[in-house]
Amino acid sequence: MPFLTPTVTDENDMLATFAAQQIRQLSTTLQGLSGEQIRAVPTASGMNLAIIARHVSLILRGGLVASLDPDAEPEGMTDPADLAAGACDPAGVREHDTADSLIAELREAADRVEAVVRAVDPDRRIPVPDAPWFPSDLDTWPARWVAAHCIEEVARHCGHADIIRESIDGRRAYELNALADGEPWPPAGWE
Repeated sequence: MPFLTPTVTDENDMLATFAAQQIRQLSTTLQGLSGEQIRAVPTASGMNLAIIARHVSLILRGGLVASLDPDAEPEGMTDPADLAAGACDPAGVREHDTADSLIAELREAADRVEAVVRAVDPDRRIPVPDAPWFPSDLDTWPARWVAAHCIEEVARHCGHADIIRESIDGRRAYELNALADGEPWPPAGWE
């Protein structure tokens, strides 16, 4: 996976490409980690990589894709049956989640977001969800704003995940991208 996005051709291509790149970049923070490591809380934030990955995956599928694609079935944030059975924690991380399963989930979400954002009319009005963290004085946003907000939200979580990953084993984004691509690290000529 290239560290930088490819060049883009138009507004939809730009929004789709950058949104998918940020989601895929988040998936690299999980590369090569054990179940214990993805659940480690090595910083003062109280977060771990599994929680961040699941949160991003669920907000994309349950919020962004559902709002931009009228044919999408919205997915709940956490299955109440899983919580009741103790099969996942309140953040939605399941007992059987692994780095590889969360990477696959994020990559699937990236592919879906990329397709939906490419196809949406950027001027289409999207209803503002009824939630306390959204402004109450707006009824709708343009789809371009929703897609740009997706990029912003995922980028924030990517930065957080980078710090957590570096706290676990010292690996950083460039090295993790090489690992994800099966390339050597450091590359020839790197100082």
